[in-house]
Amino acid sequence: MTRLLAVADSDSYLKWAAGLLDALPEGWTTDLAVVRTPITPSDGQIAAAVSGTRSAGPGGDVAPPVLTARQLRRAAERFRPDAILLACTGPVVDALAAEILAGLTPRPVLVSGLPGISVPATEKAWLFRSGCDLFVVHSGREVAEFSAIGRELGGGGGVALARLPYLDLGAPPVGERDRVIFATQAKVPRRREERESVLLALAALAEARPDLDVVVKLRARDDERQTHNERHHYERLWREMAAAGRVRQDAVRFAAGPMHEHLTHAAGFVTVSSTAALEAIAQNVPLLVLSDFGVSAEMINLVFEGSGCLGTLEDLAKADFRTPAADWCQANYFHDSSATDWAGRVAALVDDARAGRLVPARSLLDGPEHAAARRRARLRLEVPPKVLRYGYRAKRRMRRYLKAF
Repeated sequence: MTRLLAVADSDSYLKWAAGLLDALPEGWTTDLAVVRTPITPSDGQIAAAVSGTRSAGPGGDVAPPVLTARQLRRAAERFRPDAILLACTGPVVDALAAEILAGLTPRPVLVSGLPGISVPATEKAWLFRSGCDLFVVHSGREVAEFSAIGRELGGGGGVALARLPYLDLGAPPVGERDRVIFATQAKVPRRREERESVLLALAALAEARPDLDVVVKLRARDDERQTHNERHHYERLWREMAAAGRVRQDAVRFAAGPMHEHLTHAAGFVTVSSTAALEAIAQNVPLLVLSDFGVSAEMINLVFEGSGCLGTLEDLAKADFRTPAADWCQANYFHDSSATDWAGRVAALVDDARAGRLVPARSLLDGPEHAAARRRARLRLEVPPKVLRYGYRAKRRMRRYLKAF
């Protein structure tokens, strides 16, 4: 029997972790927790993230606990996991592996990875997770790119392939498919006017097609935290645009909740860049990935080149959605299930650890030049978020005060 503890720190990583646990073979004993940081998801976000998975319980009313760093350490000592899945942002993975969860006896196999589209692969992602024995990604292209980075930089362990767990959460359609879903992305596009142009195209679609329910699917409400900061929140922008008479207030609807539930009603899907595009493909929902703001690594949509799904705001206003090319799907995230090897790789590493054959991964961030950054990451784990926010505000005030002299 293999015991695996999963730890998440944000909404997207929690959703990923819950899905990966569901994909494990029969007989594994698992547990899931959220570690408290400034980006800890709200109760509603936690419920949405685990919806449709075993982590939500038989009635869908169970929520993973939110633990402080100290509580997490004690929970790990009680659970005695053979492996720990660190489903967290990079600096938190590094601090957990190197300090908070270091010294557990016997030492568990450490597994990490990325919760969505990871093209192109980045050195930064590898560096933060180089203290882990296995790095989990979701396409053959990602495995090749991160393996090449690992060979170049050293440190870390192997790279394994998993199927994105969100792709198997779909349910049969419920009623009519009359909804167009716009999936937001916190990081892109960055500029306010770009985001306003998306909202204007959605408003134009709603005016032209009153038969469609146009929905902006939010990752977080304006007062909630998410994996990445969102400077210009779509719901706030819409209120301001409606107040200025630029759009009709009720033309577009804003909603949270599990993406897979929204997609059961969807006639079309649109995003600038979101892993949810893959969920739409899995549920046979026609889609558009907007190219108006560029197709690049910075826009996190480079992987969609050649998919046949790239389109424009003008296409969106006309409800001109597309179906992806079959060869693109095979090469990107929809590989044959026989290629998935991450659970078997974890099991093999656990066997090596039990036999004393496992050489723990070597973190590339163990040197003194990285000590200050690791201390800052640990502070985010150990200091209550409200106290941290007060500290950050005081620091900013002090800087402004000193600049005045």
